Amino acid sequence: MASIKDPHVIDWFRGTMEEIHNKLLVQTSAKITETAVELCQSHKLFLKSAADTCSKKCEDDGTLFETIQTYKKDLEQKTVLMKEKREALSQSLCEVEQKQSQKEDITLKIEKLREEQAKRRDLIVSQHRANKDRLKNLEKAKRIFQEHLGLEIRRTHGEKLQFIFQNVNPASPDNAYTFTMGIKADGSYHIMSSDPVLQSLETLEKRLHETNNISAFLANVRKEFVAQARS
Repeated sequence: MASIKDPHVIDWFRGTMEEIHNKLLVQTSAKITETAVELCQSHKLFLKSAADTCSKKCEDDGTLFETIQTYKKDLEQKTVLMKEKREALSQSLCEVEQKQSQKEDITLKIEKLREEQAKRRDLIVSQHRANKDRLKNLEKAKRIFQEHLGLEIRRTHGEKLQFIFQNVNPASPDNAYTFTMGIKADGSYHIMSSDPVLQSLETLEKRLHETNNISAFLANVRKEFVAQARS
C-alpha cells in the first residue's frame, strides 16, 4: 500500500476529489438550472393566467358598468316619463273638475233660464189677459162715446191708438180733438200726445193708472178739450 505521503498519491487524491467536486457541481448546476427553468415556466404560466383573469375581470367590469349605465339611463327616462304622465294626469283631472264645474254652472243657468221663462210666460199670459180686458173696456167705451159723443178710434203705426173727438166745440162741431195712446210692455197705458196740447194730460194718465177706468178717463179728456175750446 502506497504511503499518503507519496506525492503521486496526493496528486491522485486531489485530482479525484476535484473530479468528484466538478461532477457534483455540474449535477447540482443542472438541477438548479432545470429547477429555475421550471420555476420560470411556472411563473410565466401564473402571470399569463393572472393577466387573463385580470383581463376577463376588466371586461366583466366594463360590461357591468355599461349595463349599470344603461339601467341608469333607462331609469332616468322612465322617471321623466312618469313625471310627464303625472303632470298630464293632473292636468286631465283639473280639466275634468273644470268641466264638472262648468257643467254645474250651465245646469244652474239652465234652471235659472227656465224659471225666468216660466215667469215671463206667466207675465205674458197675465199681460195678455189684462190687455184683453183693456181692449174690452176700450171697445165698450168706444161704443158709448161713438154713439153719444162722436168719438172715433183709429189704429196707427206701432200698435198705437188715436182717439178722435168731434162735437167738442159747438161753434165748430167738425173740428177734431185728438190724443194718442199706447200700451207698455207691462200692460199699462201710456198717453203719448194730444192735439191740442192738454196741460192736465199727465195728471189724467196718473189717475187712469190708479183706477184703470178707461171710460172715466175718456170722459175727463173730453171735458178738458171742451173747457179748452170754450176758453
